[in-house]
Amino acid sequence: MAFVVAVDGPSGVGKGTLARRIARHYGWDFLDTGALYRAVGLAALTADVDLGQSARLAELARGIDPTLLDDPALREEGVGQAASRVAADPAVRQALLDFQQRFAQEPPGGVGAVLDGRDIGTVICPHAQVKLFLSASPAARARRRARQLGVEGDAAALARITRAMEERDARDAGRTAAPLRAAPDAHLLDTTNLDIDSTFRAALAIIEDHPGL
Repeated sequence: MAFVVAVDGPSGVGKGTLARRIARHYGWDFLDTGALYRAVGLAALTADVDLGQSARLAELARGIDPTLLDDPALREEGVGQAASRVAADPAVRQALLDFQQRFAQEPPGGVGAVLDGRDIGTVICPHAQVKLFLSASPAARARRRARQLGVEGDAAALARITRAMEERDARDAGRTAAPLRAAPDAHLLDTTNLDIDSTFRAALAIIEDHPGL
């Protein structure tokens, strides 16, 4: 059985960067599950599909090409908002569930898998050997997102990003299908005052402490 590390948390906490670094450190396979939902959101926007058309969205989800998950367009703010909305659709989540679980159980490299998202430790991989849940203050998360978008010095853009994050947090935490929450056995890491090196060292210490590694 592959060794699985689940990395969960809201946007802007550094979970994607951390998950990629963990996977690279161990030579394991990595899956950005949020990119799957972004891909569905982008497909819906491109095809002008109403985000309330559940059956059509599920159809788009079943047809997602995993090789396109690094498309820069997936990182656009509008796509992120669409992703949050389609992620609340139970039919979309079910359509993507099987792909994610197969990846974790049988990663391409056959040794280990690191998945990051919002429901990895609670729904996708409830039996993951290590579960990490990252958090950070709203202000820190907004600044990181603004830096990522190249608008760190723009007060209006920062305010807009902050509002968008608050709205997305409310949707993600309030949805009936796999709401954003930490698994009871997850290790909690507050990254507000941690850089990626410090966060990585903290995560590595937790992983290395697992007897099954």
